[in-house]
Amino acid sequence: MRKVIAAINMTLDGVCDHTVGVVDEKLHQHYSDLINSAGVILYGRTTFELMKFWQTLLTNPSEQKSMNDFAVSIDKIKKVVFSNTLKDTGWDTAEIVKRPLEEKLLELKKQSRQDILVGSRSLIIQLLNSHLIDEFQICIHPMIEGKGLHLFEEIEERIIFKLIKTKTLPSGVTIFYYEPTEEKTTNR
Repeated sequence: MRKVIAAINMTLDGVCDHTVGVVDEKLHQHYSDLINSAGVILYGRTTFELMKFWQTLLTNPSEQKSMNDFAVSIDKIKKVVFSNTLKDTGWDTAEIVKRPLEEKLLELKKQSRQDILVGSRSLIIQLLNSHLIDEFQICIHPMIEGKGLHLFEEIEERIIFKLIKTKTLPSGVTIFYYEPTEEKTTNR
């Protein structure tokens, strides 16, 4: 059965806004590799609309090969967008879903062998609260932003993870790979 992998960027102070971070060739390559090994990526409307930026590089390539490679990767992967307001994706590899997230996710897990990526804060929060994340890849950027959207504001109960591995990029960006444990604590 496919794994559900939540992958997101965050600053040291917990900000996960898509406009902050230390973005370079190695980070683009990391995410290209992740996307190329998966079968589908789940987005909420806001993050999906931000990702549409990469479509522009398909017709007007950047001078940075890593950005162009990421644009190709994100273009090819199947995208499932959860939205009640979006009418059209404008992307051949994207579909809008109005069904409940958990219901669609369980259907996707049965369909193929490739992993399912979750790339939106709102969906990650929902799936963490429902205990449906199999692996959590959090990419920490070595900076303090001070303001912006914080990743973990809406977690309902304590979740304990086991560190599987880490990967540090030359920029100092470090990706932590975690699996949730079954361990529960009551001292909250």
